[in-house]
Amino acid sequence: MYAIFVTGGKQYRVQEGDSIYVEKLEAEVGEEVTFDQVLLADGKVGTPVVEGAKVVATVEKQGRSPKIIVFKMKPKKNYRKKQGHRQAYTKVLIKEIVLA
Repeated sequence: MYAIFVTGGKQYRVQEGDSIYVEKLEAEVGEEVTFDQVLLADGKVGTPVVEGAKVVATVEKQGRSPKIIVFKMKPKKNYRKKQGHRQAYTKVLIKEIVLA
């Protein structure tokens, strides 16, 4: 059985036992988090969410991805802008998918 849920403005397809990276959550390592915006679970499609369904997960790690360089330039105008960015993430382990 799998489920599709929303967190951080993105949709994730998960099964029990999956480990995924999501946008940063305000939770400590080892803490349990619940995602209640489930769009699809066990073949049931929500309008827009499945009532009473939730995905329970445990936080495994908090971290930041490798740095990417954002470089903007306009030729012949002496405009150059260099900027770095590191996106924060949370790694979660899916424990169970609960249906009402």
